[in-house]
Amino acid sequence: MNAFIFPKWMNQLRPVLAVVLIGLPLYVIVVFAYGASPKTTDAGYAPTQPVTYSHALHAGELGIDCRYCHTGVEDAAHAAVPPTQTCLNCHKSIKADSDKLEAVRLSHETGLPIEWVRVHDLPDYVYFNHSAHVRRGIGCVSCHGRIDTMEVVYQAELLSMGWCLDCHRNARPWLRPSDQITEMTWTQEQATAAELEWIETYDVNPSTDCSTCHR
Repeated sequence: MNAFIFPKWMNQLRPVLAVVLIGLPLYVIVVFAYGASPKTTDAGYAPTQPVTYSHALHAGELGIDCRYCHTGVEDAAHAAVPPTQTCLNCHKSIKADSDKLEAVRLSHETGLPIEWVRVHDLPDYVYFNHSAHVRRGIGCVSCHGRIDTMEVVYQAELLSMGWCLDCHRNARPWLRPSDQITEMTWTQEQATAAELEWIETYDVNPSTDCSTCHR
């Protein structure tokens, strides 16, 4: 009776099996580590824009509400990049001849939009609706960071699937009253009793189904 369960030629596969058993876990670890790294998720991404627009000045020092420029944030899926006319509402009379506004003036003269570079750019297979989040108590700062302190806008958060799911699984710490959505310094620790009551009674239970974001 043959004592061997497997044929002898399978001995030649031992080096291959060793590589698979050792290499496959290492491969998985490397792939997942790279997939979650800032280089892959673009955390810290800060492209050069055609106009040197300072959010620290406009949103911070001057206190301009986010919705003045990003008009669609409460009603549409996209926050909307402001048209040239929005800039000229102020800059027709304020520093109208500044060299920094050359691209704005050219856009106004030619009718061509300013080619802003998108900073927070999710993959095409991800669906994100700004209004759905803003209307349910998620503030701008939760995803975009302290925009009011940024001379150059950069991506402050990972915007990875895991990062989104952390909030969807426990949204309570991120909620705020609707009148505090654009307030960058508001925190639950300084909330009034009425604001905390609003958070407790407002029914926010985000879905974690795949089809919620992948449509």
